[in-house]
Order: sequence, then C-alpha cells, then structure tokens
Amino acid sequence: MTFADPTRPLEDLIKEGSDAGFMADVVEASKTQPVIVDFWATWCGPCRQLTPALEKAVRAAQGAVKLVKIDIDKNPAYAQQLRVQSIPTVYAFVDGQPVDGFQGAVPDSQLKAFIDKLTGGSGVNADVEQLLSLGEESLALNDMGGAAQAFAHVLSIEPDNEKAVAGMARVYLAGGDADQARQTIAMAPEDSKEPAVQSVRAQLALASSAPVGASAELEARVKANPNDHQARFDLAQAQAASGDLKGAADSLLAIVAADRDWNDQAARKQLLTVFEAAGAMSDVARDGRRRLSSILFA
Repeated sequence: MTFADPTRPLEDLIKEGSDAGFMADVVEASKTQPVIVDFWATWCGPCRQLTPALEKAVRAAQGAVKLVKIDIDKNPAYAQQLRVQSIPTVYAFVDGQPVDGFQGAVPDSQLKAFIDKLTGGSGVNADVEQLLSLGEESLALNDMGGAAQAFAHVLSIEPDNEKAVAGMARVYLAGGDADQARQTIAMAPEDSKEPAVQSVRAQLALASSAPVGASAELEARVKANPNDHQARFDLAQAQAASGDLKGAADSLLAIVAADRDWNDQAARKQLLTVFEAAGAMSDVARDGRRRLSSILFA
C-alpha cells in the first residue's frame, strides 16, 4: 500500500466538464480510476448543497476518485443520453461504464459510503491507519518532525481524527510548547472518549499543576529527608510535567507505601492522573497499578 501523494494538487481531482470533453474526462479517465459525474444547474437549490459536499468527499478520498461537474444547461447532450430526469443527479463511471448513481442531495455519510463502495472502502482508511502508526513510531524515536508530518497528513484527510489531533498535541508537548498543545487538543470534543485525547489532557493537567522550582533541588530535599512527602510529591509533579511519567509514578508510589493517607490520599489520586497520561496499556500504568495494589492490599 502506498500513501496518497500529499504534494498532488487536490483540485486536479475536480473538473468542470463539458459534452465535448465527456469521452476523455469521464469515459476514458474511468478506465484508470473511478470518475464521479455531477449533473447540476445554476438554478438548482439542492445542487448548491450537494456539490460542495461532494467536492469535500472527493478531496477526502485523496486521489481515489475524480469528480467531473457538468452544467446541464450548457451541456445537455450526455445528461439526455443518460436520461437525467432531475438534478442533482450523480453517476459513477468505472471502466468506461456507469456503475452506480443517485439523485438529490444526500448526507455526508452517504457520500462517503458511495465513494467507499467505488474504491473498495480501504484505500484512504488504510493510508490513515498507516500514517497514524508512522506518527506513533516517529514519536517513540523522538523524530518530532516525522511525527508532525504524519499526523498533519492524517488531519488533511480527516480533519476530525481525534488520534491525529492528540498526536499533534503530543508533538507540541514534547517540544515544550504546552500552550500550542492546549490549543490543538481543544480541536477534539470536550467529552471525547478517545484514550489518546484523554492522555494528552491528563499530561496537560499534570504540567499545569507542576510547582515552580528545579527537579534537582527537590531531589536534594527528598534525599536529605526521605519522609518529606511534600517535597517528594512536588518532585513527582515536576517529573510528570517534564514527561518522566515513570519517575513520577515511582515517587508517588513511595509516598503511598510510606503513608497511604497522606494529605487526603493526594499521592494515590495523582497516580491515577499519571496512569491516564501514560495510557492505560502502557508499562507505566500496568506496572504502577500492580505495585499500587500490592501496597494497598498487603
């Protein structure tokens, strides 16, 4: 599977057609990839609703299909030949023949299903999944440029993709730009259940609550007095804010082991936020929960 070419002008996929160019633009072109033909007219109200939505769906398909728009008032021949009775009427051509179609304005979900049926429904989705995987791999390798490019590419295909939104926010977080990360994650719904979105929001919550002061100073205080739970708690917050979630979990678990009820169980509560920030299936969360259970139920 190859990625859709992000450098290709998407407007090349959308063309104003004519009777004179129908054979080349539709019939011949459909022998190499599906071509959608939108029969419309300037006086048609539903056409003004359908055509922009259809253009959006074709762009989202990232080269899987082409769209040819034909004004039937200026170009009536093929509309008559295909027995277009009302507009908008949409036909899909494959291998030089009309294979599917519909009439009237339809919702975006139906347009997507129409295009998916033409393309096998796998091309763009497969690209999106591969790009998301590439972004995650780049993040793991600390290749922020590669990660940003992959997640941005997904968002150009699916602007509402919550995993890509969270991925871009993580890139900004890794670069120390918490403000841009907050603006980016705000693109996701407030009630999002996507784990990646929840993880970023938890990381931002940890960053915003981090105390002012260097970790080295806090580490020195803890070393001088291992029972200074406030210093260890502050150290955990600083560690979490810098991305050291394992270190933060270790510090908080040390507090719980020494005094589980300290400061109204503040360490245990903060641990849950750290686990959420790390991700439910991460080693930090799984190992941390196991150790927490051992402490609480020993």
